[in-house]
Formats: sequence, C-alpha cells, structure tokens
Amino acid sequence: MADHNGLISVKLNEQVNCLGSLQALLNEELTVIASRRGEGLKELAQQKMSFLTKLTKLDKELNKLFVANDENSAEVNELVAQVKTELAQCQKQNKVNSHAARQAHLSVKQLKEILIGAPTSMTYDQGGSVVNTDNKLVRNLKA
Repeated sequence: MADHNGLISVKLNEQVNCLGSLQALLNEELTVIASRRGEGLKELAQQKMSFLTKLTKLDKELNKLFVANDENSAEVNELVAQVKTELAQCQKQNKVNSHAARQAHLSVKQLKEILIGAPTSMTYDQGGSVVNTDNKLVRNLKA
C-alpha cells in the first residue's frame, strides 16, 4: 500500500507540473491571439496537444494505480485536489482562449466584408439586436 501511495504521489506530481506548463502555454496562446498575429499559433497548438497526450497517459497510469491501492494517504488526497484545481484553471483558460479566437476571427471576417464591399453587413441596434444593413459606406467609398 505504501509503495502504491508513493508511486501515485510521483505520478500526481508529474501531472501537477504538466498542468502548470500547460497553464503557462495557454497564457502565451492568449497573448498571441490578442496580438492578432498568427505566427506561432500552430507551434503552440502542437505543444498543447503534446501536454494533453502526456496528461492522458498519466491519467491512465494513475487509474490503474488507484484501482490497485487500498487506501490513499493524506499527501495523495492533497495532490488529487491540486490536480483538480489546476485542471479546472486550464479548462477555464482554454475557454477564454477559444472565445478570444472566435472574436478575432469574426473581426477579421467583418473587416474583409467591409473591404470587399459585401452588400449587407451585420450590426447592432440600440437595443442590442442584430440588424442586417445595406452597406452604403463601401458603395460610396472611392479609394
């Protein structure tokens, strides 16, 4: 039992370290998205997948160890709580990044439509409702 708790602690510490690195990577990803420069996003996505693959592997190993373990030590329980907390933070940051990427994509799409003279554009009225309007700006623009 003590051997299992020790091995579980080692694996959980690996997960904590991996989640910490993933959190730093997600923060860097948000910075790149906010700067609206696409450079480096592909590399960051590959690194993120590498961390997720490692976390999945560790999780499978831990699952086997937990099944074989009779009782968890206090240290193991603390590490499990820490992993859950850090995982929740990573998930939250990933949702923020996803939203920021969608917003950046929409902004670029709207700018493109304005520049190529899309006949209608989507805007918002005073009540916050979506309104499709005739794009007179582009038709009268002489550049």
